[in-house]
Amino acid sequence: MHNDRALTEARLKRVLEERIRPAVYPESVPLAVSVWHAPGEPVPVAEGLAAARTPTEVGAEWGPPWGTSWFTVAGRVPREWAGRTVEALLDLGFDENMPGFQCEGLVYRPDGSPVKGLNPRNQWVRIGGPGGTVAGGEEVLLHIEASANPVILDYVPFRPTELGDRETADRAPRYRLARMDLAVLDRTVWELVQDLEVLGELMAELSLDSPRRWEILRAVERALDAVDLQDVGGTAARAREELAPALAAPAHASAHRISAVGHAHIDSAWLWPLRETVRKVARTTANMTALLEDEPEFVYAMSQAQQFAWIKEHRPEVYARVKKAVAEGRFVPVGGMWVESDTNMPGSEALARQFVHGKRFFLEEFGIETEEVWLPDTFGYSAALPQLVRLAGAKWFLTQKISWSRTNKFPHHTFWWEGLDGTRVFTHFPPIDTYNSRLSGEEVAHAVRNFQEKGGATRSLAPTGWGDGGGGTTREMLARAKRLADLEGSARVIFEKPSAFFEKAHAEYAQAPVWVGELYLELHRATLTSQARTKQGNRRAEHLLREAELWAATAAVRAGFAYPYERLDRIWKTVLLHQFHDILPGTSIAWVHREAAATYAAVAAELEEIVGGALAALAGDGAGGGTLLFNAAPHGRGGAPAHAACPVADRAAEPVTAGPREGGGFVLDNGPLRAEVDGRGLVVSVYDREAERETVAPGAAANLLQLHQDFPNMWDAWDVDLFYRNTVTDLTDVASLELTDEGAVRVVRAFGSSRVEQLISLPAGARRLDVTTVVDWHETEKFLKAAFPLDLHADRTAAETQFGHLYRPTHTNTSWDAAKFEACAHRFVHLEEPGWGVAVVNDSTYGYDVTRTVRDAASGAAGTTTTVRLSLLRAPRFPDPHTDQGVHRFRYALVPNASVGDAVREGYRINLPERRVAGSAAVAPLVRVDDDAVVVSAVKLADDGGGDVVVRLYESLGGRARAVLTPGFAPGAVSVCDLLERPLGTVAAEDGRVSLALRPFEIVTLRIARA
Repeated sequence: MHNDRALTEARLKRVLEERIRPAVYPESVPLAVSVWHAPGEPVPVAEGLAAARTPTEVGAEWGPPWGTSWFTVAGRVPREWAGRTVEALLDLGFDENMPGFQCEGLVYRPDGSPVKGLNPRNQWVRIGGPGGTVAGGEEVLLHIEASANPVILDYVPFRPTELGDRETADRAPRYRLARMDLAVLDRTVWELVQDLEVLGELMAELSLDSPRRWEILRAVERALDAVDLQDVGGTAARAREELAPALAAPAHASAHRISAVGHAHIDSAWLWPLRETVRKVARTTANMTALLEDEPEFVYAMSQAQQFAWIKEHRPEVYARVKKAVAEGRFVPVGGMWVESDTNMPGSEALARQFVHGKRFFLEEFGIETEEVWLPDTFGYSAALPQLVRLAGAKWFLTQKISWSRTNKFPHHTFWWEGLDGTRVFTHFPPIDTYNSRLSGEEVAHAVRNFQEKGGATRSLAPTGWGDGGGGTTREMLARAKRLADLEGSARVIFEKPSAFFEKAHAEYAQAPVWVGELYLELHRATLTSQARTKQGNRRAEHLLREAELWAATAAVRAGFAYPYERLDRIWKTVLLHQFHDILPGTSIAWVHREAAATYAAVAAELEEIVGGALAALAGDGAGGGTLLFNAAPHGRGGAPAHAACPVADRAAEPVTAGPREGGGFVLDNGPLRAEVDGRGLVVSVYDREAERETVAPGAAANLLQLHQDFPNMWDAWDVDLFYRNTVTDLTDVASLELTDEGAVRVVRAFGSSRVEQLISLPAGARRLDVTTVVDWHETEKFLKAAFPLDLHADRTAAETQFGHLYRPTHTNTSWDAAKFEACAHRFVHLEEPGWGVAVVNDSTYGYDVTRTVRDAASGAAGTTTTVRLSLLRAPRFPDPHTDQGVHRFRYALVPNASVGDAVREGYRINLPERRVAGSAAVAPLVRVDDDAVVVSAVKLADDGGGDVVVRLYESLGGRARAVLTPGFAPGAVSVCDLLERPLGTVAAEDGRVSLALRPFEIVTLRIARA
């Protein structure tokens, strides 16, 4: 029997590939082809359609990297084909094994209306009326906007390439036209192909001792016997009859249920620039709206409001079809975010605004309140997300990427995810382990075997379709689903909306298990460091937006300043776009990051202009001759007012002393702290006078730059593998060491092909050591870290995340702990023993690691050394071979004797500048909060233009807080709102003050009318 099985499977494979599949199109005639090669960037559709063509032919080369060619195909349907189904087969030179990641096309009619996309697994265009039936003799004239995106992704190995930027790519043609024909589609043969594929794949997944497997095998044998290999079309119906009983056998009552959702995961930028994503989305949505018209059972879901907005702006003819399909309820907007953003690195307000702008777009465009958050491909998920999901009016969460973890298998597929503050969101992680499912027998069987909630739940979801330019769901996938709807030996498969799946899953499994904290991806950890300029641009833009909103709102209320609603809306959407999960993580091609740098510079300039205009309005004409100091920090120390401006003269500072150190180096002293920098330019002591203890571990040195070899096993820009720690070079050689006139220590080092200059200082009266590091970086496949070994025994770190902080262990007791050898922190990392802690704060880094060693008691310095290291720079070569080359500036600080509250304050301080503006009258804060545990994350005017003041705040220490918010203006009604500023309830304001009681890490949004 085993030999029978093997022979039949081999026979099926050969007959299917060499005889039956080629017979799907039994007759064809060539089309005449002409072309116009656009000389530069893509042109508008009307210009491409009107351009003069020159004749070309199948086999002709076309397509320099990133070029666009407009092809026209023309012909006539043979009259003898009357009554038959006819399609144009248009192969631009595709590799069918790489759907997406290569050339693509969008077909237009002569009037400019879109038809559908062309992709490696979707090369056909229907000719004729419904069903493709022709009368014979029809003229055929189609235009193809063809994009010559170069193949950049080469898995074994990842090869560095200059193709990732139009400025560095060569101009050699990349493709050859492969087929341009009119052909007859034999629908019966096509259906036979689907029958055989589904049964053959199901058979392969069933066990050898399964009777069902042998039933299918015998049915396949009979069908192959029925096929006349010299007349496949004439005998296909007979072969299908032999398969019909096997296809009619119903699934078992206990069969797993799969909700297939048509989908095409399209990265908003990755191995292509942003401008190309606009066209990828247009091609895919044209495909999907055409398929919706043909297939009444089909449902398609698309995420990312930005992608809808792109086609609305750039391809209105496609967008009109999308809006119609959305109105019919079968093209389903999902996700509720502006883009599928990274969730580790965006700041608090930025992550909140992803939901604000995404959900608002869907509400305004379609009247749809999206209820599921759709993030299949993001590289880990912040513990702040559950609360934000619920505050945005959503209630479900979907991810797929956790299946990529390399150390530990995540234990659930359907579960409640509990965030920082205790908020829970019902979550699904599809066991099919792909967000590009084609519903193959292997994938469906894997989903059943893999599903962790057997016995408690019965269903899972399968995002189905080719992504990233692959064209989305295909008619072949729909044919599979029809056959798998009720088929013995398989899970039941049905296409339906994500909301339908979640409603059913929630109803049957409300008592699902709970996962608390972040969803940490045990892979792609280097995304916290790659492309430092992009990350710095993001951080700077986030804080400038905070200032722009705050000062513009304050000036609007105080001085009648015109609040820049439209400008801020546009800038926010630009910043949110660049938080997409391949842009901010640094894993896109060089073109993307080159453009991002220019965009961030423009954003910063415009925001500085807004800030400057608002401050000038607040300061007045400056006739008093004084200078105002504006501070946008979230709160002062000890209840001091936030968001205020005061005369500079009111600020006094104690002097800092600096002098030589015995044995070499320098000593800095500002009163609270005494720091020693040795002859190597390393910080060997930071003594805290108040606590009477040393910060730096005995025998160690802080602010130590360390260089590692960094060549991960696979994903260059994405990964750092733990073995990188096996080799390290401490950068201790000094090119120069001097004391500046300002009392700072300047250290210059040279290493490899690079140079670093650091300024080490103790600000007057402050309890912190500041370090400014400028690196001229020209290394390859290296990893640069800044180490701070602390004399501190701590079993966990507090790392800032959105609207709070997350605790992670410093030990490696379990494989789960050990896997977090590189993790994310925003503005601070904090460690403490009871009564004394240390914070390391930064202005632009995200990756960090913490390790512990125990010092030998025999040395006379027993204790624990806990080392915090900030990740500064990497130098991967794929997909951008010149990643991070050039000059970078980092600022970070060591803060001894720091509580978590101190870490919060210092983290904001290092990121928010103090601004001096000519003027003399103090400017009171627009809002004041009397509890330092409560941080104000945003002050702005309401997005609807009504003039109300919106304040978002959160409890930052992880405890309960009672606070009083006092507006700096006469308040009217005060409402508690969701993130979209929609009222959830009212709050009483007594004597113009609002009393608040906050849970740990609770986020509260207040909308305050002006009386």
